[in-house]
Amino acid sequence: MNVTILGDGAMGTACAVLVATKPASRVTIWSAFPDQAGAMQAARENVKFLPGVRIPDNVTVTADIAGAVAAVDMFVAAIPTVYLRRTLASIRQAIPAGAPTVSIIKGIENETFERPSQIITGVLGPRPVVVLSGPSHAEEIARNLPASVVAASNDAELARQVQSLFSTPRFRVYTNPDVVGVELAGALKNVIGIAAGICDGLGFGDNAKSALLTRGLVEITRFGVALGAQVETFAGLAGMGDLITTCISRHGRNRAVGEALGKGRTLDDILGGMQAVAEGVWTCRAVHNLAIERGIDMPITQQIYRVLFEKKSPLEAVNDLMVREPKSERE
Repeated sequence: MNVTILGDGAMGTACAVLVATKPASRVTIWSAFPDQAGAMQAARENVKFLPGVRIPDNVTVTADIAGAVAAVDMFVAAIPTVYLRRTLASIRQAIPAGAPTVSIIKGIENETFERPSQIITGVLGPRPVVVLSGPSHAEEIARNLPASVVAASNDAELARQVQSLFSTPRFRVYTNPDVVGVELAGALKNVIGIAAGICDGLGFGDNAKSALLTRGLVEITRFGVALGAQVETFAGLAGMGDLITTCISRHGRNRAVGEALGKGRTLDDILGGMQAVAEGVWTCRAVHNLAIERGIDMPITQQIYRVLFEKKSPLEAVNDLMVREPKSERE
């Protein structure tokens, strides 16, 4: 299997390390930045995004898209949502028509509210897409620590092929037919991750974070089902599993953004000091606007939106959540 990773970030590199363990596999990482590609190829390490992890010898890193797609059997899309459409459009002519693609992207496009799989097929043309998602920090996967995710596709046979390709003794992959639910869960949990970080930054305890995760899961499930997702997906790895990891892990970029906000830093200051993309910031804007348009109750997302984009005090946002009108938990 010849696999090309589109994107040079931490998760794309971790997937390359993972797939490269399979016998007779050939893996290529394509970077849009020649300097970054050259540095990774020479050092055998992604110093910028995944330091300390060796890139195997059967992985090639290049900025030459023509070379990257030569004899490719499958693509892995690992480009942040905010850059996805523009980047794919720039290499569209080189991408083989119909080549199956695995999306490991977690986000929603602000302007269109399209999911990554929709952007991929819209820009590159019709092709089978599998969404690989779940609790899966690149820092742990690349170091062979145990993890489990789901491969979601409308094509059951392709989902099983991806399951086989990515599965290792330390990386367990389940299949799931609910593409909409898996993608929305992966995007929405980042918003709750920002809220969890705010809890940490404000010095709140375990009780507060447990309540946040529980009610956050209710909120993202409500939103997902309203958009056609299956409710069961949100109780699985792509939903609850990924939400837990995002809200408690020291690796979580979205949780880190929230923690810094809780400690009094401004959003511009926080984002200006980050190399990687915190998808939850942009997802929050898109989800907030669509929830209002469709009349979906999203109280946590609404307050995070106000903290991010209306300069509301994080403490004031928490207070407003706590003093809302009492209701039944099952309402």
